[in-house]
Amino acid sequence: MQPLVSVVIRTLNEDRHLEELLVAILDQNTPDFGVEIVLVDSGSTDSTLSIAKKHGCRITHIEKSEFTFGRALNIGCEFARGDTLVFVSGHCIPCDKNWLAGLRGALSQGCAYVYGRQVARDTTKFSENQIFNKYFPAESRIPQVGFFCNNANAAIQREFWDKFRFNEELSGCEDMYLARILIEEGHSIGYCAESAVYHIHDEPWRSVLNRYEREAIALRKIMPEVHVSKYDLVSFVTVGILKDFRAAVNQGVFWREAKSIVAFRFAQYYGAYKGHGLHRQISQEAKTRYFYPRVSNMNVSHRYRDLMEKAEAAGPKKSEEWPGLQQVSEYSGRKGNMNYVLVTGSNGGIGTAIVEVLANKGYAVIGSDVGPDVNGLDAYVECNL
Repeated sequence: MQPLVSVVIRTLNEDRHLEELLVAILDQNTPDFGVEIVLVDSGSTDSTLSIAKKHGCRITHIEKSEFTFGRALNIGCEFARGDTLVFVSGHCIPCDKNWLAGLRGALSQGCAYVYGRQVARDTTKFSENQIFNKYFPAESRIPQVGFFCNNANAAIQREFWDKFRFNEELSGCEDMYLARILIEEGHSIGYCAESAVYHIHDEPWRSVLNRYEREAIALRKIMPEVHVSKYDLVSFVTVGILKDFRAAVNQGVFWREAKSIVAFRFAQYYGAYKGHGLHRQISQEAKTRYFYPRVSNMNVSHRYRDLMEKAEAAGPKKSEEWPGLQQVSEYSGRKGNMNYVLVTGSNGGIGTAIVEVLANKGYAVIGSDVGPDVNGLDAYVECNL
């Protein structure tokens, strides 16, 4: 008997793209496994359910009053029959016929939970496309470092879902919450760039703001050290807009996209600011990694102990003596009334690893993996005297 893959889709009035999604799923190359499609519907009033029935989907329901992203997925997983559970948004479309096989293959490489690439299409806003490029690069990482994950395009082995399940209380980010638990239990998360989907967003600006506010509220439980201040709000909005302006100029679409860029970046960061509130102490390194528009490395990690031990053991030694680091040197000095440390290296991720150590030793990180924009530096660190 062939193994079964269950594709779980959360829906609420998704008829605009659902038919294309279902056709793409049923057209996947599946030589050694079967596929079932499970819909978890939270009260659609359009033609979502009739489209699903036409394509042979198994349908279960959740009341709007009981809906959370984690609870809907748990209901879908309970209803599903497969040993591999795949999650895809109702407004995502697989880019090719090997999407499912790629996710399943990534799980077979020792990962408990994997997620795939997301690329923009149709009405997806210019700035969100820039975010997709940041969070979902062209290169796979199997396994990856850290617990970043996204259920718009993901898969998990049933045995791990059975044991840990999704948090049903969070307002969002249930994927990262579960991924963090899995990593803390010694399991691996993978990123499979080859299993890509088109992610189509067509939201009013208020919905964009609400989405980022909701995710920020959830992130407070996942990463309580992260907080967005008024200064961060102004800084992030400004840098995000300027970077997107530059990208739009390079692509020859500046005048068409300028207004949208300003609106999106304000909605994104004002939503994050509202969601985080004003009372938590900041971890600058974590904030920089997760929110800062210039940072491309999304290896968000919750466990620094190993790196800290290496740093303490290394003492004044040069960083190239640390395992896994190459051609790295540290320089300390003064800049105005600040101490600073410059970290340079030729190996991707080196700066991030050192930044994690320095941040936990009291340094305030103002940049990470900024690359050629700062003369090839992987990291630039400052601390108050």
